[in-house]
Amino acid sequence: HNLSSPSLLILLLDLAPVKSSLSFSSGRYSSVSRLCPAGCATCSALNGCLSCIPRLFFHLELDGMRQRGACLSSCPRGHYGMRSPHISTCTRCKVDCASCFSENFCTHCHPGHFLFQGKCANSCPYGLTANTMRCQIHLHCEVGEWTGWGPCVQKRSMRAYRRGQETRNRQLLRSPSDDGDPCPHVSEIRKCVIKMRPKSPSRLTNNHALRLLLILCMDI
Repeated sequence: HNLSSPSLLILLLDLAPVKSSLSFSSGRYSSVSRLCPAGCATCSALNGCLSCIPRLFFHLELDGMRQRGACLSSCPRGHYGMRSPHISTCTRCKVDCASCFSENFCTHCHPGHFLFQGKCANSCPYGLTANTMRCQIHLHCEVGEWTGWGPCVQKRSMRAYRRGQETRNRQLLRSPSDDGDPCPHVSEIRKCVIKMRPKSPSRLTNNHALRLLLILCMDI
């Protein structure tokens, strides 16, 4: 059967790429065509975007049984962006990577695999432990030596005469990993007795003179 002229025209428009009319104003691209999705430089009704405006990534999306081109500001999960002078594209990560920064650097792994130094493996290297799909060094807490006891200080809440508290501390040298031994306390407080200050020599002399004066008065 022969195609009528209107049907032939629609078919040709569907298969032919449509160029989005781009105008350059004040250093920015602006599309004046509504035939292409946002971000497309050229497109077709059947295949979506064929090329993108500068700085956007070209990505093929699955639409049912068909792939359609899309122009994105960032690549979806499981892909990483590759820029070139002619076209920037979204490239699929390696099979063992759930997401990646580049071809050789994974950022997340699939379940059952563990991330270490940008690689995904089904087990962690010797000396490392798996934690939330990442391999970590097994570290225990480490603290320094105790300092000496500080001065005995009486607080306002303490009513007992000459009773106070003194404190000593030690420094945290290394924090533990999630599965490492937790840190012990790094500060201790204990009760103490406040030492009386020795009396000054002038005060002792005055007291001695007073006692002599009392003895003399008693003898009169």
